[in-house]
Amino acid sequence: MPASGAVTRHTLRQQIAEALRDEVLAGRLLPGEEFTVKHIAEQYGVSATPVREALVDLAAQGLLDSDQHRGFHVHRFTAGDFRAMVEARALVADGIFRRVVASGLGRVDSEALVSVRRRAEEAGRAAKGGDLDILIGYDLRFWRELTALFANQYICDFLHRLRVQAWVFSVPFLRGEGACREWLWNGHEQLVDAITLGDAVAARAVVDDCHAHALAWADRVGPEPETGRGPSAGGGPGTGSGAATGAEPELGPGPGSPRR
Repeated sequence: MPASGAVTRHTLRQQIAEALRDEVLAGRLLPGEEFTVKHIAEQYGVSATPVREALVDLAAQGLLDSDQHRGFHVHRFTAGDFRAMVEARALVADGIFRRVVASGLGRVDSEALVSVRRRAEEAGRAAKGGDLDILIGYDLRFWRELTALFANQYICDFLHRLRVQAWVFSVPFLRGEGACREWLWNGHEQLVDAITLGDAVAARAVVDDCHAHALAWADRVGPEPETGRGPSAGGGPGTGSGAATGAEPELGPGPGSPRR
């Protein structure tokens, strides 16, 4: 019984953390928004312990900040933070490509790319349609599965964390964009095509273009949005379907990577 109880609590803790992360990714919990363990526990109808553990987990991921006297609030990332995230991703990608070129892209098992291509197709379709709720989920899953083909778990986790944080910064802006889809990168399938052909040069060009688009979008963004219930343009962040992690729970280039 003790072991079973521990598993149950751990599962509940994870479920709460994932649900809250989805709320942040969807833009329904905005930067600076405050809440307490008691509030979340009442909202989900659970005890305070798994909620507190879930909030601590999210704080460790950089998504929340804790205040000893006021509870927790959603971390406010800046445009400078976003640019630094993109730079970090670019530097890691450079290291990965150096190793890939040395070993050869052609060694990637084509069967391993089937799932990645499926994510790419869904992410590209969502980006072209401007559907953030679907795009975020598939995009995150796409990059995580793709990175896992070439890098170890520590690198995968690091890059995934940066992409989640980048989406958290981007979503409030993109919700307010009248032409959101015009700024969403949709080169997922192009990247898979290059990898399938074993063309490391072409693959690197696509990834570099993804990072360049992200930085171009960040330069356009300017000051951070207000921290109310969200930008008025586009209906605000609460107008989405709620599937922040997409049809498949979890996922642009990281958050808001733009397309020219």
